[in-house]
Amino acid sequence: MLTAFGPFVTDMYVPSLPSMVTYFHTTITLVQAGLMASMLGLAAGQLLFGPLSDKYGRHRPLMASLVLFVASSTAILFSPTIQVFVALRFVQGFAGAGGIVISRSVATDMYSGRELMKILGITGAINGIAPIMAPVAGGALVDHGGWRVIFMLLLMVGIVLMAGSWFIRESLPLERRTTRSLPATFKLFGVVVRNRTYMLYVLHQAAALAILFGNIASSPFIVQEHYGLSPLGYSIVFGVNGACLAVGAISSMKFRRATTCVKVSCTGMLTCSLLVSMALVADAGLAVYEVLLDMMLVSVGFTLTASTTLALDCAREEAGTASALFGAVGFVAGGMVSPLVGMGSIMHSTAITFVTAAVLALAFAVPALRRTTTD
Repeated sequence: MLTAFGPFVTDMYVPSLPSMVTYFHTTITLVQAGLMASMLGLAAGQLLFGPLSDKYGRHRPLMASLVLFVASSTAILFSPTIQVFVALRFVQGFAGAGGIVISRSVATDMYSGRELMKILGITGAINGIAPIMAPVAGGALVDHGGWRVIFMLLLMVGIVLMAGSWFIRESLPLERRTTRSLPATFKLFGVVVRNRTYMLYVLHQAAALAILFGNIASSPFIVQEHYGLSPLGYSIVFGVNGACLAVGAISSMKFRRATTCVKVSCTGMLTCSLLVSMALVADAGLAVYEVLLDMMLVSVGFTLTASTTLALDCAREEAGTASALFGAVGFVAGGMVSPLVGMGSIMHSTAITFVTAAVLALAFAVPALRRTTTD
């Protein structure tokens, strides 16, 4: 549940955007700024809570992040202006990041190799399903009670997780925690950045995520405006996309070695991105485009699990910091690629984005795999 914080914090309130414009007497741009603020908070929060969990253990920073999440969610309900709402959304995302980064760190503390890949496969499947569930749940709630009901639900989720996390056993014993001072603890980012194998896997996954975020940003326009599907039809298509990503994450557990899974993923992403791009440029039918796109997303799902396993395995001594940087870079990649697909013809720009990202994923994976001697 902690790993699903990201999609729920960012995606659940999307259906309420039009009603919030009316409520706050503001513009669409300012309301959408709340979405960007939460993504920035999710990235920044991971960079704080990761190193803190390496120094103080996983439990105390996790509880602090959840208390902050509950407090910010409560404050959002009483936002007097859109500006206050946007600021609180940053705080809410910042707090939610603690659950994301620390849950990955706990998995790394307790498992390694193939066992770690199985756990990350489960969380990867959750992260494939959560972006589907969040907007659907948000849409149903908005219809029955307005935008505040969504944040009431997020508040309740935060309270449940805070209560449940109180009983989580500490996974990082004192002897394995960093003994550095707090300022020096943040210098661990320099340690993990100098870990070349780790950074190659980070950049590889960032490129893979660029495919995912590129699809999220472009699909509403391609599917609804170009192919003419209704909002309901698009939600069905988007749901199938998320299911395929989850299938890839779950299927990655079938591979005996994470390195093999990354190789298969790179081959699939590159091949399918080329086929999807040809379909977009040639204006192929919706069915052809969607089948090829779903195959590409299955390939992305493979590496979201395998590359995370390999990256965290080779930075085990600084698991919290490594997990933080890993997650933050992914959100930065998503923020960078989203506006790119809107430049010029969306069909052509999306095609270029997919192929470029797949090539970069392969380029970073090849030297990373060469340097990896164990899973």
